[in-house]
Amino acid sequence: MSDLPLIVAMETHDIRFPTSLELDGSDAMNPDPDYSAAYVVLRTDSGVDGHGFAFTIGRGNEVQTAAIAALEPYVVGRRPEDLGALYKEMVHDSQLRWLGPEKGVMHMAISAVVNALWDLKAKIEGKPLWLLLGEMSPEELVSLVDFRYLGDALTPGQALEILRRAEPGRAERIARLKAEGYPAYTTSPGWLGYDDDKLRRLCREAIADGFTQIKLKVGADLADDVRRMRIAREVCGPDFRIAIDANQRWDVGTAITWVNALKEYEPYWIEEPTSPDDVLGHATIARALAPVKVATGEHVQNRVIFKQMLQAGSMSVLQIDAARVGGVNENIAILLLAARFGVPVCPHAGGVGLCELVQHLAMFDYVAVSGSRRDRVIEYVDHLHEHFADPVVIENGRYLAPLAPGFSAAMHPESISAYAYPGGRVWAEETVRGGVA
Repeated sequence: MSDLPLIVAMETHDIRFPTSLELDGSDAMNPDPDYSAAYVVLRTDSGVDGHGFAFTIGRGNEVQTAAIAALEPYVVGRRPEDLGALYKEMVHDSQLRWLGPEKGVMHMAISAVVNALWDLKAKIEGKPLWLLLGEMSPEELVSLVDFRYLGDALTPGQALEILRRAEPGRAERIARLKAEGYPAYTTSPGWLGYDDDKLRRLCREAIADGFTQIKLKVGADLADDVRRMRIAREVCGPDFRIAIDANQRWDVGTAITWVNALKEYEPYWIEEPTSPDDVLGHATIARALAPVKVATGEHVQNRVIFKQMLQAGSMSVLQIDAARVGGVNENIAILLLAARFGVPVCPHAGGVGLCELVQHLAMFDYVAVSGSRRDRVIEYVDHLHEHFADPVVIENGRYLAPLAPGFSAAMHPESISAYAYPGGRVWAEETVRGGVA
């Protein structure tokens, strides 16, 4: 009989932060987000708990929370043993799968539960998740991946070859991560709702804090974007990387015209220029705007769309999201696809708790998959980290490697209570009683 703890209960929480009051997180498509987490806790008979969540931006978080609760039969009464098999069981449930398949609210729910299982497993092993994964054998890692639909781009044999090629330098890269951390860029100066003086101040602060790249939101008004890019370039100087992000605002032709109007300010990449489902549209944009890079991925719904984008040349920067696709397991598949096509991974982390999660995946990629940090940066936003028991630590523009066991997903109980929607203390206060969520 396994000596692993038994999962005896699942708790779900609808947690929302009223970030729309200060326009933190605002962009051309999402002008008033309330950063939210459909949050899950897996309780065990040993007292060790697993935490995970799906990220949303307010309304609908109750729907996401209900979808997570629908997965309770898959975990309660189980032990965190074969997480490859358990992941595949949930993804291929013959009835729940109809709600996707492998996309949308149900797939994000699976992500939350899968990530909670990995948080639990890493705590049991006494290791941060990036290190737990980074020390697994290539064979163990390949067993975690669902290769269905990937065979024309990535086979288990090719995945093993990628992982075995990276094996010799693992110990050295682990030591380097612990000593040096992982490069970051910051989106905090670039929210669309900020005025010009705040943009200038936050650009100066980003440089002083050691960042070598920032990102600006664009897409609402071209004249405003030209002005804001000019300000950012004046403050940051000619050799500083400035990425731009349209958050899916444009169709293909508009994306090309709009970014060409900003080219004199040398944007490093254009992120989400059009619908995340438009594989061929992204490819057209990439060809038209080169050498400006096209980056996307935070809303790409599964490994199959990532596969097609890589095959079509639709992206030159791949952005994984820790909580949209099917959690850790599917993100391993996507990291392997990126390595197979030689495309750098720069994870998305704009949202509550996403910085905490995705740092582990990027560091695992460096240790065991790509073996490289070249042209790779993790997004950083300076919001809401105080609500987490193991928050990210940034020094000199770098993520320091987390050392605490787990996936850094656990929120403080006080934060869960205060920001629970709609009955938490914060939502009962006068400033948010109007229902910004």
